Amino acid sequence: MTRLVACLGAGKGTWSEVARLIASESWTAIFLITNEFGRENFSQKFSGMKAEFVVVNDLAPAEQLLQEIKKGLLGKIADTEVAVNMASGTGNVHMALITALLQLGMGMRFVVPSESGAKEL
Repeated sequence: MTRLVACLGAGKGTWSEVARLIASESWTAIFLITNEFGRENFSQKFSGMKAEFVVVNDLAPAEQLLQEIKKGLLGKIADTEVAVNMASGTGNVHMALITALLQLGMGMRFVVPSESGAKEL
């Protein structure tokens, strides 16, 4: 399977979609781009889901977010392509994530949860 990189915003309403996506496949690795609140509370609410958190200051400018995300992912993804979900999070985090993945040489497949597993858009 592939690696999943997903944004996890502070709004809990979108967390269930991210959790469904995580549970829908046997991912090689899962990276959640979130703030400190997301790291602390997602882990408690959805315990048992193995994910690595890349904690960023989601109120920072996009340029700073880009550097934080790149630093958090650098050297951790050996593949040339990742599955990406941005159902949660803010526009600045989304832009920084896409830019970081492109600058790290990654291809992206955008995915959503479905009844039959992860579905590529």
